[in-house]
Amino acid sequence: MTTVTAPVTPRDRVARLAAGHIAALQRGYLDDQSHAVASLARLRRGAGREAGQLPDLWALIDTGPLHETPDGARPLSERELVRAEDALHVALTLYALHQQSRRSGMYQADRPDRWRGLGAAVRRMMKPGEIDEPVHKRLVRAGTAPDLPVLAQRLRDIVVLLRREDIQLDHALLAGQLYTWQWPSGADTVRREWGRSFHAWHDKPKDGAAASAASAGSDTTRTDTDKDAS
Repeated sequence: MTTVTAPVTPRDRVARLAAGHIAALQRGYLDDQSHAVASLARLRRGAGREAGQLPDLWALIDTGPLHETPDGARPLSERELVRAEDALHVALTLYALHQQSRRSGMYQADRPDRWRGLGAAVRRMMKPGEIDEPVHKRLVRAGTAPDLPVLAQRLRDIVVLLRREDIQLDHALLAGQLYTWQWPSGADTVRREWGRSFHAWHDKPKDGAAASAASAGSDTTRTDTDKDAS
């Protein structure tokens, strides 16, 4: 039987590239490697700002792989490249802001048994069984952003809250969504994904294991560090 492999979409490529960059930065940061700490400090300055405003960041976000053509893919057009680069910029700078002064990794991959999409992350800020309207409104405002620069600003506000509550996020998934957002009807697609993620989060663990693990982790997690003073 012949196996048919699904084509690699531009969104897939953006998400995978973001995952590689963020995972490497996170490992370095948590290991207190000076280059990673410095890179995140520089990237944080770009959170909520357009990619072209800070040339200093260009060398930190390697978009070279987007110009390559992997098996099962096609070369990206100029328009696709620009939108992919913008999506990567927003996602990586938001990650850098999210990780600041956190001693556990704020980037965690989303999966069915561990929802880490934006909607689920926002839902986790709320008390079990309740909808916090001010918090929910921030997600709604992000969903109604008219363009990527405004969306980046609104996501920045959400990420600040997630960092305060020590809630993780799949920033690579977000990068792919930010790429999709920029295309006609793309915002509708992303809003549906955020809504699905929001409602898929279950705030009551099936047993006490998850709660115990979270409690144990909080005892060893340091939330302030001098290395993020910049």
